Amino acid sequence: MSSQITGAGAGTARGSRTRREFGEGPLARVAALVYSLLTVELLLLLTTLPGLIPLVLLDRDASNAPLAVACAIPLGPALSAALFALRQHKGDLTDLKPAAQFWRGYRLNAGGVLRVWIPWLALMAILAVNLSHTGPAAIPGWWAALLVAFATVATLWMANALVITSLFAFRPIDIARLAAYFLGRTKGVTLGNLCLLICAAGLVAAASEAVLALVGAGFAAFLLRNCRPMIDLVTAEFTATMQSAGPEEPTA
Repeated sequence: MSSQITGAGAGTARGSRTRREFGEGPLARVAALVYSLLTVELLLLLTTLPGLIPLVLLDRDASNAPLAVACAIPLGPALSAALFALRQHKGDLTDLKPAAQFWRGYRLNAGGVLRVWIPWLALMAILAVNLSHTGPAAIPGWWAALLVAFATVATLWMANALVITSLFAFRPIDIARLAAYFLGRTKGVTLGNLCLLICAAGLVAAASEAVLALVGAGFAAFLLRNCRPMIDLVTAEFTATMQSAGPEEPTA
């Protein structure tokens, strides 16, 4: 009789150990991720809307490059805030604050991101104007190919700089150096970002900038996931403390 009671008690104990709390199951984690992505996407569209509308309406002509650069300025802080918010995602359905984290990241990172984002946009505008006049200016094909390669490397550098600026607190010159350094240090990250860049360019060419904006949160999530090895190395080698709630502080 006592063995039966003991066995029943053991069965109850085992059942209590395997019972999940609300929000811990795989379905809850998927629901939390979808909610965070949708929230971040809506806020991304909201913060880029002042530049996105005129950008979509502009003709794809070299003369509009300066206007396109001006329209793309709000995109930098918005992408940074999206990366920051997605980085804070913990998968707990009972503790979801993607909107609050987005606005916190926007407030913390807007100034730092613009210091690297605007010069990169200006460089892209100059390269676009040069490439659009290869025929009339009789620019050789090898020079045009070199400009395209340079623009690609600069964009990959910008992807690294955007992630580092969004998650860490470094001086602009240190961000520039780290972004260039990790192009070669983490070759897998660079290759993955190149694939993302090709997908984004193909989507814009096949559809429009508006379609790319509609899946911006997804691209930000893929960028963050792909850059995880670089983020881990920056945290381990270039920061004094590891802080999960906000940008890391640089080492002295």
